Amino acid sequence: MNYLDQLNAAQRAAVEYNAGPHLVIAGAGSGKTRVLTYKIAYLLEQGIHAGHILALTFTNKAAREMKSRIANLVGEQVARYLWMGTFHSICTRILRQEAELLGYTRDFTIYDTTDSKSVIKHIVKDMQLDEKTYKPNVILSRISLAKNQLLSPTSYSSNREYTMQDRFARIPEVSRIYMEYNRRLKACNAMDFDDLLFMTNTLFKKNEDVLRKYQDYFRYILVDEYQDTNYSQYLIVKRLAEPDNHICVVGDDAQSIYSFRGANIENILTFQKGYADAKLFKLERNYRSTQTIVNAANSLIRHNRGQIPKAVYSELALGDRLQLTTYMSDRDEGKAVAQQVKILYRQGYDYESIAVMYRTNAQSRVIEDELRHLGIPYRIYGGMSFYQRKEIKDAIAYFRLAVNPDDNEAFARVINYPLRGIGDTTLMKVREAGRQAECSMMQVICNPEATQLDVSAATQKKLTAFAEMINGFSQRVATTDAYEFATMMMRDTGVMREAKADTSQEGIARLENLEEMLAGIHEFVDQQLREGVTFVPMTEFLSEVSLLTDQDEKQEDNQPRITLLTVHAAKGLEFKVTFIVGLEENLFPSQFCQAPKEIEEERRLLYVAITRAMERCYLTNARQRFRNGQTQFSSPSRFLKDIDTCYLQQTQTMSTFPQPTIKVQPSAPSFSSSLSSNAKLKSVSKQVGGNTSKTRREVRSEWKKQDRVVHKVFGAGLVLDVYHENDNDKIDIQFDTVGKKTLLLTYAKLTRE
Repeated sequence: MNYLDQLNAAQRAAVEYNAGPHLVIAGAGSGKTRVLTYKIAYLLEQGIHAGHILALTFTNKAAREMKSRIANLVGEQVARYLWMGTFHSICTRILRQEAELLGYTRDFTIYDTTDSKSVIKHIVKDMQLDEKTYKPNVILSRISLAKNQLLSPTSYSSNREYTMQDRFARIPEVSRIYMEYNRRLKACNAMDFDDLLFMTNTLFKKNEDVLRKYQDYFRYILVDEYQDTNYSQYLIVKRLAEPDNHICVVGDDAQSIYSFRGANIENILTFQKGYADAKLFKLERNYRSTQTIVNAANSLIRHNRGQIPKAVYSELALGDRLQLTTYMSDRDEGKAVAQQVKILYRQGYDYESIAVMYRTNAQSRVIEDELRHLGIPYRIYGGMSFYQRKEIKDAIAYFRLAVNPDDNEAFARVINYPLRGIGDTTLMKVREAGRQAECSMMQVICNPEATQLDVSAATQKKLTAFAEMINGFSQRVATTDAYEFATMMMRDTGVMREAKADTSQEGIARLENLEEMLAGIHEFVDQQLREGVTFVPMTEFLSEVSLLTDQDEKQEDNQPRITLLTVHAAKGLEFKVTFIVGLEENLFPSQFCQAPKEIEEERRLLYVAITRAMERCYLTNARQRFRNGQTQFSSPSRFLKDIDTCYLQQTQTMSTFPQPTIKVQPSAPSFSSSLSSNAKLKSVSKQVGGNTSKTRREVRSEWKKQDRVVHKVFGAGLVLDVYHENDNDKIDIQFDTVGKKTLLLTYAKLTRE
């Protein structure tokens, strides 16, 4: 069957139109990803070479899934040449090629938020400013906002609006800090996350020949989630699309919720004004939610003035009304949510199909307490990611330093790890010498006399040994593939040796994480080789890790759990049942949102929350809530009055949730039949990082059940099972000392006892 026949009329029209600039407004659950996927496949079928198509997304996960779907339609050999990824990953690819034009080397380091805050902390200290006033996260936020508006340090210092805001916030030295921050990053051959966009704009502005080269590359440009673009992203797209303007942007103004990150809803609202003869397509059929949920969300968002009118509808079952319940306290609210989750589980809802959403992270505490009390497993979506763990950041700092020895943050992180007798005082002297000599810390310890480094001969010997070790790695990093290099470096630096020496439970967990990291590098290299790349250097892996988003991280286990998350983190996900808690004034909407535009964004945020639900949606609030160290009385959110009462079932001051009384229309599919459908559940599972598929099959292996084996870390144990599950060969072993473990068969490295 022709894949275009799977589209409804509106979707097909959007896919087949490619005559000029066009905007696709995709309502919640309207099949946006399918349209983008089929549109790219359609372009390829029309004879457009994959290398001339640029598709920009906001998560690596979305890019990978889309590319996989396209490969299934047109073949992997064709799809592999597509330029597809996040704005930051595509800009990184461009900057790696053109870095010399901007005064960087191609191996520049990408600083994450932790690195950037560390730099700012040192600048504040060096400038003798009040560290309690000039907090790194506040200063970094101001610098990030400036970069996303394409304001250089000089432009920032002369911008009256920004400098007045700084003075009002009692941080008037932000412009000076910004200037020094950029200088130090440049000295370290480093860019931060926002620089990837800023420098790409700078590259195109100052090098017309380079811009024309990429304009010739990218004949057709597609942008996902266009409502989330900031000014810097908008300008990159606009420049690349000229002069032919073969551009398609897809998004939903009703789901624009990231202004705090610099996203500008005006980019999508004014698209048709910015591009002559731009055509508008509307995808209005919702395939996710019941009619009642869709209608309730429509009645809410209708109160916003700044929007592109659309009539989202559903042809699924009528479904239950949204259940709105008021509780005496946040503790009662938490207990009731946990109790209702238990009831839903008994009714046949898997834990993975249930989510609890809140406006602020702090609200999760009470919910977590009550879930633990009832023994309900849960995961915090968007919690500490794998690559933010200390032992992983330490290891990656070594890789960064080998690639770019001038990376000061990586240097400071590993100079005394494992312990080398190089203390904080020495590190402070090295840092200060580098600041005075305007060079990196590595250059200081390589040239102590020239940089006037004042340390003892014994200390200098240790520093020299470290420098020689890193320089040795640097000489090999460009000619050794990422996995081989990582394995060698973890061994020769002593990192793995130290990890293995710690036999505590925490030490074993750290070693497991390091081994998992190496396994991940191995998988990354294998994947690149399968795609036709002949050599995968460490720089490629570092770029991949630096550009990960919270939706790209793996979960630690496959145990079914309900999901707890903020509403901001819920965008793009779906669940059969959702709880939206804390619907109170000064909480949702936030107390920090008072201006009309801010209130409209908060309303869009609730719209996003409601439209995550497929079958049931529970809304809750409390009359009193413990906040900021004291119990505060609350009033219901103003947004509850915006939802048409015919879509609500309201209950006051209940200790448990009332059961649904509205019956599903006879024509609607039964609840039991909907549970038998695996497709939606798999979709939910993929997006929350869970795993509903328990399908196993036998795998051929040298190991069999009841074999006695030895693992280099966990010792001796008994094989319980060997099987293939979720694209991996696995082995379950009951170890004599540490209990049951599930290992990837490829990396288990077992021997017979």
